Amino acid sequence: MPETIRIERSGAVAILSLHRPQVHNAFDDILIAESTAALESLAADASLRALVLTGTGATFSAGADLNWMRRMAAAADDENRDDALRLAKLLRTLQFFSKPTLGRINGSAYGGGVGLIACCDIAIGVEGAKFSLSEVKLGLVPATIAPYVVQAIGPRQARRLFVSGEIFDAAEAARIGLLHQCVAADQLDEAVDRQLHHLAKGGPLAQHEAKLLALRTSGMTAESAERIDTENAALIARLRVSPEAQQGLSAFLEKSSPPWLKE
Repeated sequence: MPETIRIERSGAVAILSLHRPQVHNAFDDILIAESTAALESLAADASLRALVLTGTGATFSAGADLNWMRRMAAAADDENRDDALRLAKLLRTLQFFSKPTLGRINGSAYGGGVGLIACCDIAIGVEGAKFSLSEVKLGLVPATIAPYVVQAIGPRQARRLFVSGEIFDAAEAARIGLLHQCVAADQLDEAVDRQLHHLAKGGPLAQHEAKLLALRTSGMTAESAERIDTENAALIARLRVSPEAQQGLSAFLEKSSPPWLKE
């Protein structure tokens, strides 16, 4: 049984839940590996018509796990690159998943959690949820998730959020295109069920080709995404071992201010 995710079936719909509520469903290497394997297995299931991605508890995903970040901060360049490539593969697997994907965004999402939302075909989130791409505050950039976030919200909004690292709410997430719909918490399941009802009316092959059509028309294929992922993994590996990121990560882990705030 997976340690960090839960998979349920409801007829032709699979529900994949990030299941580390004790750390707000934060990413680590185990969650990445288990999620990727689950998606690959589900994609091969001919009886599956749709996938719902959600989180356990009140948070969708807090992004990177602190212990995982601590290990990666001390790792060599090649280890960091391989680590980034594994996350990139998870995101790419979700982006090009062979069935329609629906993000049931049950709470706040940061960093890699925002990347997962961007990879879903449809995303419905709750009012009150908060979002952020805060990597610059650590001396890093959202390199691995960048291709998917930029495609979801456009380069203009991405430039603002990538460089500011600011927190934004669910209404803003819907306005810029990260979410398709923002609903009250007690209406989330109804909104998800309504969307699944619409999805059930489409032909499976047509839906698969429709997704690829939209991605291809906007300039992204699985092959081009993999090339960019490789380049971005090298970038994040280089930055993680840089003096600025080492100082930023240390300050974050020690709950102190990075040096650029002390000047």
